[in-house]
Amino acid sequence: MVSPTSPSLQDALTHARDLAQAQIEAALAPHSGPVAEAMRYACTGGKGLRGFLVIESARLYGIAPGMAAPAAGAIEALHAYSLVHDDLPCMDDDDLRRGQPTVHRKWDEATAVLAGDALQTLAFELIGHLPCSAEARLNLITSLAGAAGVGGMVGGQALDIAAETASAPLSLAEITTLQAGKTGALIEWSAMAGPRMAGADPAALGTYARHLGLAFQIADDILDVEGDAETVGKAVGKDDAAGKATFVSHLGLEGAKTRAAELVDMACDALSDYGQEAQSLRAAAAFVIARDS
Repeated sequence: MVSPTSPSLQDALTHARDLAQAQIEAALAPHSGPVAEAMRYACTGGKGLRGFLVIESARLYGIAPGMAAPAAGAIEALHAYSLVHDDLPCMDDDDLRRGQPTVHRKWDEATAVLAGDALQTLAFELIGHLPCSAEARLNLITSLAGAAGVGGMVGGQALDIAAETASAPLSLAEITTLQAGKTGALIEWSAMAGPRMAGADPAALGTYARHLGLAFQIADDILDVEGDAETVGKAVGKDDAAGKATFVSHLGLEGAKTRAAELVDMACDALSDYGQEAQSLRAAAAFVIARDS
């Protein structure tokens, strides 16, 4: 397996992030003003993992990075929208994101809401520019709408908010369901984008991504305990301070690390049919639990 910190993986993540940001910047080039500036700001930085999953899953099906770039831009724009709204005072009320002031702190709440709204719609605009069949574009659009909506990310976020005032902490099974929507749904869409563009069966990459997404969230819970705000780029320790149930609170710190490692192994096993061609995806699975931000 490629090391999760190898130059080749880091280069691939950076390249995918740059491709995605170039798509977003090109779409925003004709626009100025605070909303457009806030959109650009919200999409700057980050790991680019979701865009990477789009690019690499497409590569497995012979689709060049430049051809898949609009879908990478789409998922990074939609992910950025989710972060802008998640940071708002009515949601998680965060002051920092990626080591910088959150959008509503740098501008104001109204600008943050509008920038998030516009990033969400931009995602679907970018998918419309994909050079694949109309049937594939429709599949990508409808599946992204499902992953982002009440049956996916938004639904998971709603469960998370409800848990803050629930009479009892969530069970491990309930947290798993919540995170499959809040975090996992967009990761799953990203990894399945390649076969969907190619009109192929996305099942194996969907299995890979479900395990990857859950490992990613467990790693986030671990970082909330072990990380520091400067490195992580956002506030840490908030879950424990709020008495919130997490994978760490249920499994313990070492148990959570063990479970995350098991999920990475399961994710890699799902790629067996792709052989050596999927090495970068295996490295990405290891990366999500080795990262420090």
